[in-house]
Order: sequence, then C-alpha cells, then structure tokens
Amino acid sequence: MEDSFRDWLAGFRREATAEGLDCAPLDGLEPLPEVLQRDRGQAEFTLTIRDYLDRAVSPERLAEGRRQGQARCGLLTEITARFGVPAEILLAIWGLESNFGVTRGDLPALRALATLACDGRRRAFFEAELRAALRILSAGDVAADEMLGSWAGAMGHMQFMPSTFLAHAVDFDGDGQRDIWAESPVDALASAASYLAAEGWQSGQGWAEETCLPQGVDIGLTGRETALPLLDWTQMGLRGPGGAVHAGAGLASVLLPAGHRGPAILIHQNFTVLRRYNAADSYVLAVGLLADGIAGRPGLRASWPAGLTAPSRAEMRQLQAALTEAGFDTQGADGIVGPNTIAAIRAFQRSRGLPPDGYPSAALLSLSR
Repeated sequence: MEDSFRDWLAGFRREATAEGLDCAPLDGLEPLPEVLQRDRGQAEFTLTIRDYLDRAVSPERLAEGRRQGQARCGLLTEITARFGVPAEILLAIWGLESNFGVTRGDLPALRALATLACDGRRRAFFEAELRAALRILSAGDVAADEMLGSWAGAMGHMQFMPSTFLAHAVDFDGDGQRDIWAESPVDALASAASYLAAEGWQSGQGWAEETCLPQGVDIGLTGRETALPLLDWTQMGLRGPGGAVHAGAGLASVLLPAGHRGPAILIHQNFTVLRRYNAADSYVLAVGLLADGIAGRPGLRASWPAGLTAPSRAEMRQLQAALTEAGFDTQGADGIVGPNTIAAIRAFQRSRGLPPDGYPSAALLSLSR
C-alpha cells in the first residue's frame, strides 16, 4: 500500500497547497493498515433493536450519566442556558460516543483520514475531512500529535468529524482554544450543544414520546417519511400509555422500530435533529431513552415482540433481490434498509394483506430462502 499511498498523498498535497492550505503536517505521513482492516471488517450481523438498546441504555451507563450530571451540574446549566439543549441529551450523547470520555480514540486523525481517503471507497468525503483537519491545525486549536480520534477520524469526547468541528466547535471555557480532546469535557459538551442548536433543536420540546396505535389505524402512515400535524394523529385515536392525550402542536411522525407488533414512538423535530448527529434511528432512540433515564423519566412501557430477529446485511441483500424479482423494486441490493427498501416491503405487505409497516420481519426473510 505504501507506493499507492505516496502517489495519492503527493497529488493531494498539490491540490491542497493550491487551495492555500498548510500541508506541513503531512510531512512523513504514513498509512494505518489497521484502519482499513476496521473499515472492511465491519460486522455483517446486526443486533436487534431490543438488544442494541439494552447495551446502549445499560444500568451502568445510566448510573454514570446521573453521576456526571450531578458532578457537572453548574457547567451543564450554563451550556443549556446558552444553547437550549438539555443537559441529559448532552450526557447521553457523551455516554454513547466515548463512554463519558473514557474512549475518545487514540489513533492519529491525520493518518486515519489519509488512509481512508487513499483507499478510495469514500475518497471525496475523507479528502474533504482531511482538508478540514489541516484547517483546524492552522487555527491552532490542537497540535498534530494531539489530534487523536477513532479509526474513522471522529475525534474527542463527542466524536466530532473535522468538518463538524470547524462549523460548530466553541471555546466555552475561554482559554483561546476549542479543545474537544482534553481530559476536561467543557468545550466538547458545549460544542455538541452548539451543533444541535444550529441544526434546529427546539428548546422546551421533547425528542419523542411513546404512543399507542388504535385498532384500525392505517399502518401505512407510519415511518419518518410521513409527518402529519399532531392534531391529526390524536384525531386518529393515538394516545400515550394510559390513555393520555398527546399535547402540543407541530408535525410528528410515528416510528415502529420493531414493526407493528412492537412499541410505537411519536417523533418530533428534535428526533430529526439528533438524527443529524448520527443517521441511525436506533442511535437516536438510544440517546433519547438514555437521556430520559438520566433525567429520571420512565422508559418504554410497551414490550418488544417475542422472537424478534435482526437480519444480517447478507440476508437483507437476499431479501432485496427477492423483492425486486417479485416486482417490488428496491432500487438495488446493498443490504441497507433505506427508503426504497422500506417502500418495497410496504408494497409487498399490502399485496399480501399484511400490515404495511415496512419492517423486514422473519416472515419476509423467508422470501429469500
């Protein structure tokens, strides 16, 4: 890999220098083979949503989140006053991203980003992030040997990519540096709040709330793709656990993370904002439920379906191919459950008289076998 890396780096330096970037930090840069091993060796299997949340919202993480919240109450109050993002949301993200600062990453970010850019699978993305990293170094917020992160280039307590750092990091402690790498999480927590606020966090509103679907409601209306006025949902008969009427205004969607047999979540604008931090619904659910637990609010009351399974990437590719062959085009078979696949599953379910929840259940997976 060394020869191809040197050739790529020489070309990148020419382009970056022409853009006015200081490329001196790239002197002597070498690839990190273990980064490619991590990138190519990502697990094919997937945890069920129940198992994922059990791990993410563990009793240990809840206890540490509460402890950190008490220890940093004054700081978190100041951050919330400035940016409008609740302390428990920041604590939950911190807990999920770096285990409250314990696992911030120890790989040189420049080497990791350069390795991934040279590899070519997502070259444009990682070259842009490498340029952003060079700009951070030029600004003097951190030295190159202290710019450490995970194998994919995410850095610090809150695992910011360099471009996110440039756009949203703040010097909250006033020492002249936006330091998300230090032992102290002050700038990192405030920077995450800055990011969420810029993305449209609605102060005073929750991230989501559990709901109950009445018998006969159109399951095809569920999913992030359909946002309706909250009043419309209540007129359809949706109620909270115990029959409470959902209060508030604005648009909302109904998420069924385990299909129509599992919990139903009424999601709001702040759910969408959290999804910009990490575009996986399971991650956002983990953040929200962990935040609720840290703040002393109850968790989900509905039970997860018995026999819940999670398809592997390989199984999803087989299902996508089977659906397409049956006339329900998924627009490709990449093993990822995106909007096209969900739409194809819903169409197939309707054709068979099944609740069109778009969920890749075990029964659907039998199509590919």
